[in-house]
Amino acid sequence: MNTLTPLTTLAYDGPGPWILLAPLLWAAVVVTVVTVLRRTAWRGGRRSPWQAPRESVPAGHSPIAVLGRRFASGEIDEDEYWRRLSVLDEQFGRPLKDGPA
Repeated sequence: MNTLTPLTTLAYDGPGPWILLAPLLWAAVVVTVVTVLRRTAWRGGRRSPWQAPRESVPAGHSPIAVLGRRFASGEIDEDEYWRRLSVLDEQFGRPLKDGPA
């Protein structure tokens, strides 16, 4: 009589529950690759796909900054400054911090 036959057939009855770890391993590999690419390759001059588009006008050359420099240098007076600033605020949507003086 062979009493070990049922035990040996149960021991080799498929891969077992550890096979569920394979998708988790692949997910960890994909997350690691994306993280490494985001921190290295996508930083140099190019933006990552998840970042918002950059503004085309640098902050120092925006119309509001130019208006502030003209007012500071004395090219325009205070009334002209506030009048033009209100027009620029309507166009660019920047709220006034202190309001007109």
